[in-house]
Amino acid sequence: MADLQDRYSLIIIGSGPAGLTASIYASRFKIDNLVVGQALGGLAFEAHKICNFPTETEISGMDLVTKMQQHVEDSGAKILIDKVIEIEAISQDEFKLTTQMGKTFLASAILLATGTEHRHLNLANEDKLLGKGISYCATCDAMFYRGKTVAVVGGGNSAHTASLYLAEVAKKVYQIYRGDTLKGEQVWIDQLKNHKNIEILYKTQLTDLKGDSKLEAIVLDKQYQGKKELVVDGLFVEIGTVPQSDLIDQLELKTDDSGYVLVGADQKSSRDRVWVAGDITTNSNSFRQVITACSEGAVASASIFKFLQQSK
Repeated sequence: MADLQDRYSLIIIGSGPAGLTASIYASRFKIDNLVVGQALGGLAFEAHKICNFPTETEISGMDLVTKMQQHVEDSGAKILIDKVIEIEAISQDEFKLTTQMGKTFLASAILLATGTEHRHLNLANEDKLLGKGISYCATCDAMFYRGKTVAVVGGGNSAHTASLYLAEVAKKVYQIYRGDTLKGEQVWIDQLKNHKNIEILYKTQLTDLKGDSKLEAIVLDKQYQGKKELVVDGLFVEIGTVPQSDLIDQLELKTDDSGYVLVGADQKSSRDRVWVAGDITTNSNSFRQVITACSEGAVASASIFKFLQQSK
C-alpha cells in the first residue's frame, strides 16, 4: 500500500504540454498533484522549431518544454520520469497507480495526457533498421547524416519541418509523399519548394527497405529517374501519430474509431474521476498543436477543481 505522502488529489499521467500545463493550473487551484511521464515533453520535445506559440517567435521544442518544466516545479509540483503501467480502482473514490520502477501512488482523480506516438510504415526490416538508418526524430538524429543523402516520408507539418532541418546538414533531402498536394502550413511548404537541397516526390509510396546491418536503399512504388530503388543513408518517418492506447484500454475509456478518447467540453472522460487532455482526445477540432494541448490541460484542471470542491 502507498504511504500517506504518496497520496495525491490528482495524478497527471503524461509530461507533455497538456500534462505540464494542467499541473501549473492545478497548483494554482491548490490541488496537490504529481506529474508522472515516461519522457519529459513527449513528442513536443522533439520539435526542431516551433514558430506559432504566442510568446515565442521561434523556439525549439526542448527549450519550450524546459520552460514549462521550470514553471511546474516553481509552482510546487513534482515531475517523476517513470511510466505508469497499471491503474486499479481500489474504491469508489480512489485509484492505485503502479509504475514501471515499482512505485505506487494513490489518487482521487486522474488526468490522462499520455499523448501520441509515431505511426510506423509497417514494412519488413523497419524495426530491424531502427537506429541503423531509420529514425522517427530528425531533431535527435540529423547530425548523424551531415553531408549524406536522406529521405523523409510524409506530407504534413512534421515532415516539412524535418526536411527543412535535415537540409541544413544533409547533402540531399528527398521528401516522399503519397498525395499530390502537400498539407500543413503554407509558410513551411513555400520554404520546402524553394530549398535547393530538397526534392519532393509526389504520388509516391515506399514498398520496401533494403539493407542488412544498416539502411542502404528504399524501394518506391513507381520509378524515379528510371529506377524504383533510391539509395539513401537515412530515412525519417513522419507520417503522423496514433494515441498511446495502453492505459486507455486498461481504463476502458470510450474512444472514436481511430482510438482517440471521447471527452466532454470539460475534458471529462466516460469514466468517473478520469479526465483526458492533449493529443489523445477528440477535442480542439482535432487540431493537435502545443497550444491546444495546453488549453485542454488547463480546462481539465479547472474541471477537476470543481469536482473536488463538490466532493468534499
